[in-house]
Amino acid sequence: MPTAFPSIPLSTYYRITRASALYDILVTAPFATPWTFTWLLPLLSQLNVWLGGAPLPAFALVHVLLGSMMGSLVMLWSFMRLGEPTVALGHYDGLGRFLFAAWMAWALLQGGPPLLWLFLMPELLWGVAQWLPVTPAMRPERRSRASLTLVRA
Repeated sequence: MPTAFPSIPLSTYYRITRASALYDILVTAPFATPWTFTWLLPLLSQLNVWLGGAPLPAFALVHVLLGSMMGSLVMLWSFMRLGEPTVALGHYDGLGRFLFAAWMAWALLQGGPPLLWLFLMPELLWGVAQWLPVTPAMRPERRSRASLTLVRA
């Protein structure tokens, strides 16, 4: 069945998956701890003003906590994809990016800050890139659930 996009070699797909993981590490690292998150917030606020929006509101402790927890999880997920990319992990990441993009689009429709556009567009682009078809002849056998566990017997 023909697709809108040509198939890409598995090695190219792995490079895309690793590049998306590296992008996530660079973008998400400042969100991953309460100290870096509180340092980042005024910078994001200034950028939002520069883009024509209002200053971002001050974050309460619970907002910083939730932001840091989310940043920590994204960092762990990114290191996992960077260290051992697979087509399955790339597809899961692409799906996650589409979900993140949907929530950002929802926020923008509710009058959210223009700063969100700087996060929304890369999410969509990485999501599409990770859903490109992979050349079937080069695709490895599907791994069993046991081989994906972190603790090996």
